[in-house]
Amino acid sequence: MNMTDERLNRPGDPCVMVIFGAAGDLTKRKLIPALYNLVQSNLLPKEFAVVGVARAQMSTDDFRQKMSRDIHEFATSSVDAQLWDSFEKRLYYLSGEFQDPSTYEQLQELLATVDQECGTRGNYLYYLATAPNFFNDIMWQLGTAGLAREEGTWRRVIIEKPFGHDFDSARALNKNISSVLKESQIYRIDHYLGKETVQNILVFRFGNGLFEPVWNRRYIDHVQITVAESVGVEGRGGYYEGAGALRDMVQNHMFQLLALMAMEPPLSFEADAVRDEKSKLLRAIQPLSPEEVLTQTVRGQYGVGTVKGSSVPAYRTESRVAPDSGTETFVALKLMLDNWRWAGVPFYLRTGKALPSRVTEIAIQFKHVPFLLFRQTPVEQLTPNFLVLRIQPNEGISLQFGAKVPGPSVRMGAVQMDFEYADYFGTQPSTGYETLLYDCMIGDATLFQRADNVEIGWSVVTPILDVWKALPPRSFPNYAAGTWGPKEAFDLLERDGRQWRRIDP
Repeated sequence: MNMTDERLNRPGDPCVMVIFGAAGDLTKRKLIPALYNLVQSNLLPKEFAVVGVARAQMSTDDFRQKMSRDIHEFATSSVDAQLWDSFEKRLYYLSGEFQDPSTYEQLQELLATVDQECGTRGNYLYYLATAPNFFNDIMWQLGTAGLAREEGTWRRVIIEKPFGHDFDSARALNKNISSVLKESQIYRIDHYLGKETVQNILVFRFGNGLFEPVWNRRYIDHVQITVAESVGVEGRGGYYEGAGALRDMVQNHMFQLLALMAMEPPLSFEADAVRDEKSKLLRAIQPLSPEEVLTQTVRGQYGVGTVKGSSVPAYRTESRVAPDSGTETFVALKLMLDNWRWAGVPFYLRTGKALPSRVTEIAIQFKHVPFLLFRQTPVEQLTPNFLVLRIQPNEGISLQFGAKVPGPSVRMGAVQMDFEYADYFGTQPSTGYETLLYDCMIGDATLFQRADNVEIGWSVVTPILDVWKALPPRSFPNYAAGTWGPKEAFDLLERDGRQWRRIDP
């Protein structure tokens, strides 16, 4: 996260971006629109090209025509015809099987041609937009073909989630990939970290003398992290059945938010300095014993209900979902951090599908002041002070504090001060991938997960998965679509004398 003006004006390095799985949704919905936005921002090098690789039978002309149709549907702003025509000429396509060595022989020949035609200087950025079961095959074939070797040029690989299925599979995947690539070449992507508010957490925490001194157990009562989705699985039942909410959201997205919110200040904004502190924080999460899993974790699955006026079918009736499925679509956790700054401060995490609204936020509740002063007044309860970092949909920061209600008696009301990025800095069309792709092109790995980050995250959630697997099948569904999850999620906080922050739909 280099904060210099030089970065703001510097295009990425000349390179070819090779997208494995280029015929899929991620390419047309996110990657190509993100690259087009980088073109508009003058952050994409002129010496740049895209090579799509997939099993679908297409020619380069077919691929260009397909992307031209798709960009008009998925672009985040109006498409400039002249700008797109120039970009379209730098799109290439190769049809082939990911496990077939001949695919990589043809890829090597095509890359040599692209280097000559586009002046990309032999730098290659590989993006694995495929199902996870192809990751090992693609990496092995790239290594065997010599396409991962750096000799005066660079080779980098972006790997999509899920990175592993549990601790053992994640460690095995790291081991296999590291036999082909150095850690400095590996970029494990989490698109949440491309959001402006996520990137701003470190600036907000460490750049403001108003908040940095109170960011600890002495002043903070507890922290709530919510990642709520209003949609159901929407045709992704086959994937979700093998994942569930804990694997899909907690181990990656939510732990990254937790790390940025709670980590110690890094020595600098250099990639490894930031990732060192994130690893320390994740290691500080107290592992849950089997008994604690029963009392500090909640899982749920949505039944039929209504979200924003629309009927939502039960999860078990979704396509490619077992009629007796035990897969969780909701998770709530209570975690404690075993370090000096956060000793005794609970961190409550919740995520789920088919909830009343789509929202991601970190809510920090500060400790109450002593009540003694207000005993002889009508005030029965002090207004909690909440600092809320909103990640989506309306990126911003709000602060809730108590103020006297006008009138002759002392009555207290909650006041909220709101800051929204769009109001102060305007809006910039974004898919959430622009920053991450650009960072990879300039070799900045700050916003990408390192091998130890991934494995530590899995080491926390795998024991929970093991206990859940050993328990008798849960009685699902246990919450209706359009509600904030099962009753047990509310009990989790109420046992501690707390409650979830109200989020309006």
